[in-house]
This record gives sequence, C-alpha cells and structure tokens, in this order.
Amino acid sequence: MQPLADSEAGKHAYEPLMLAEPSDAEGTLHVTAPFDQKIIAEVETCNLTHVDSALRVAQKLFRNRDGWIPLHERITILERTVKFMIEERSQLALAAAQEGGKPLRDSQIEVERAIEGVRLCIDTIRSDVGNVIPMGATEASAGRLAFTTKEPVGVVVAVSAFNHPLNLIVHQVAAAVAAGCPVIVKPADDTPLSCIRFAKILQEAGLPAAWCQVVIPNDIPTAEQLVVDCRVSFFSFIGSARVGWMLRSKLAPGTRCALEHGGAAPVILTNDFDTDLAYASILKGGFYHAGQVCVSVQRVYAPRKIAFKFASELARQADKSTVGDPLNPGTDIGPLIRPAEVTRVHQWVLEAVHGGAELLCGGSPLGATCYPCTVLFDPPVDAKVSTAEIFGPVVCVYPYDDLNAAIDVANSLPVAFQAAIFGRDIDTAMRIYDRLDASAVMVNDHTAFRVDGMPFAGLRESGLGVGGIPHTIADMQIEKMLVLNTAGPGA
Repeated sequence: MQPLADSEAGKHAYEPLMLAEPSDAEGTLHVTAPFDQKIIAEVETCNLTHVDSALRVAQKLFRNRDGWIPLHERITILERTVKFMIEERSQLALAAAQEGGKPLRDSQIEVERAIEGVRLCIDTIRSDVGNVIPMGATEASAGRLAFTTKEPVGVVVAVSAFNHPLNLIVHQVAAAVAAGCPVIVKPADDTPLSCIRFAKILQEAGLPAAWCQVVIPNDIPTAEQLVVDCRVSFFSFIGSARVGWMLRSKLAPGTRCALEHGGAAPVILTNDFDTDLAYASILKGGFYHAGQVCVSVQRVYAPRKIAFKFASELARQADKSTVGDPLNPGTDIGPLIRPAEVTRVHQWVLEAVHGGAELLCGGSPLGATCYPCTVLFDPPVDAKVSTAEIFGPVVCVYPYDDLNAAIDVANSLPVAFQAAIFGRDIDTAMRIYDRLDASAVMVNDHTAFRVDGMPFAGLRESGLGVGGIPHTIADMQIEKMLVLNTAGPGA
C-alpha cells in the first residue's frame, strides 16, 4: 500500500470489503495523512441498507452450522495470514504510519506485534478445547460423564480505534476468526486502510469473504444501527468512554460486549527509585505515539524533595525529541490524529498553566498538526490535565509529602486502568500495589507496558470486560456442555 499521488487518489483506491446489496456506495470517505492533511485514499461508505445486508449475510453464516469453518481450517487460514503479513510487513508499516501518524519505526514494531498476535490466536485455539466436569461424587451424578466444547457465540461486530490501526484490528478481527465467528468490523474513519488490507489478507489466506466484512458507515445513526441490531451476539468496542457506554446502553437484549476505553494513568515514585530507569521509561510511556495511547503515563507523583528536579530533568530530555513527519526515520513523535486534537490539547495545557502549573517544556503547537512533548509541574487538582484523559503528549508531575495521600489522589478519578511504581524496596512497592485502583500495576516499568496475551482491562469508566487476545477469543465463544448418562434406565 503505497502513498497515492494527488492525481491518483481515486474513488476505488481502496474498496471496502462489503457484501451488502445493493452494491452502489452511499458516499466517499477521504482518508488523509495526519501530518500534512493530504488525501492518501478514498473509500466507499455505506447506508442502513448496506448495514442490514451485512448483518443478514453474517447471521445466515452463523445459523448454518454445517457451514461453520472447522478448527483445523481456521488454523490453516491464520497460519497463511502470518506468512502473508511477514511478506508484506514493510508495506503494512508504511500504510499504518501514513494513515495513523505513528512514526514509521514504531509502526514497524506494531506490525511485528500484529503478526505475533495472529500467532497467539493460533496457539490459543489449538490448545483451548473445553473442560471435563467432575461427575460421580454424588449419588445424583453417578454413572454420568460431562464435558464442554467450544462454539462460536454468533455474529461479532467490532468497532475499532485509530491509534493502532493494524494491531487493534488483529485483536478484534483475528480473534473472531479464531473463535469461528462471522465478523463485521467498522474501523476508525481516520484509519480504515490497515483494516481493509488485513481483511483482504485473510481472504487471500483462504477465509471466505463473507466471514469478514468491513463497513464504513456514512453517518453516526448508521454506525449505531450496526451495533444495536438484535442479530449481534458480541460487540467489541475500542474507543472513547462517552461513545462506548452510550452504545452499551442501547444493545439488544442478549448481546454480550467488551468495552476498552482510556484512563489517566498514574505513576508513583518512591524515595529510592532508579532515576535513569524512571526517566527512560516515563519518556517512552508518556510520549510514545504523541501520548495517544489509552494507558499513557499522565500523572507522576514524586516525593516533594526531588519532585521539581525530576520534572525538570524529564522536561530537558523530552525537549530533545524530534517531532514531525512520521515517515521520516529520525522522527520520535508524530502528529496528533486531527488538527482539532492539537487545539484541544493546547487549551488543556493553557488552562493548567493559568491555574498555576509550571510549564517546563513544550506547550506551544508546532503548526496545525503537531504538539511538542510537554511537561507540567504541579497542575491544579481540578484542571482537565489532572482529571481527564489527555490523549496527547503531556505528562504532569505532582509533589507529595505523604505516600498514602499520593495513593489516594491517584485513586480519586472515575477512571482506572494501568498504573506504575518506580522504587527499589519491594515491601514499599507491594504496599502501593495493594492499594492502587488498577487492573495492572507495573513495577519499574511504564504504565503502557503490554504484551498481547496479558489481560487488559479498564475498570470503572475505563471499560468493561477483559481484553487481550486469549481473553477476547474466550468472550467470543461459549462453552457448551454435554452430559452422558451411562448408568442405564432408572439412573
């Protein structure tokens, strides 16, 4: 997938994989590069008729049990998918960097993670075969055998986010394929190209086209109808809390769901932390992909006697980052996904500074699309940067006098996801771990650390259910039990 010259950007540059009828598109979505806002592709959008047809196709596949894809065939399809992704890794990385704005070297890492994610799907379904249920321990269960097998839950609808345009699709779509579910996926409007290409790779690997349909709704009501339809068995959502909780409230009875939102990830520094380790890790965790990660480092709590020194050195190192064109090999930090996000982040920073925060680096937009790495010292506790997810390259450092008070502040928000501790004393680290509201706590690592097999779960307003490929596959299947009465008549 190479960038299109201006004269080459045509309506059919990337055709959405829709089986819905009628085939005529409802409209056109212009896909632009976040850095320079140039059109890199156009894709067709769909209307309510297309959505209904896509759901009808998926439901028909699921209801025809004789047509389900056997386990060994799903494994073969996913193995071929890995092979094709390896052969195409450079093009996949370039496409992700172009449409999403993540620096090319980070997009290359994303592609490698996506490949490993498909491998993890294979490993999961190869070995996860159900359970034996104990029988015979009571008179009522004597002479019986019971065990479970795995079946697909039904039609999966996946709505994805822009910030990892290939890897998130693997987490949702490859997991559905592995589970044996027909899947309809709506990628983010900003980054549909990686999703479309992945779906085509699945087809090239042998997946019948109807089993993975990509739809780009032409408006919000159409997208909503895709999700709330009664034919949807499982809804997978990655995106904002406002949208996720709203959609969950409208799901049809019986539709299962998993929601992955964001947080305002806290880091607590103890009195004996390794400074070099903390600087390197927090720089990565706070500014990777311009902070557009749901568990980016956002709030750092440091002992008062060293807090300003730490924040100043963090700012000095952050200020060295090269911000700009994500396709430039020397770029550390790319653009924000849309110019409006640059404006919003800057407004939040200005609000914090006007409220008394000290601006130690950054703090001024770099053109319409980029924002520099920004470090704020001691923003007001009620400022937006202290209370809501920034989703931009801003890290706040707060001094504390009492460790318990710092933990209380870290726990004070309605969001909770991943957190981190930096310190050498294991007893102190364990004490903080026990008291932090988080689904995962990293010790001497940043809050955004993740491997794709680990559980990944937002708490409170940060989400619902548990992500991570094996957990997602489990969500997309049911355990169906068989009980055999071997005792004969009268048992």
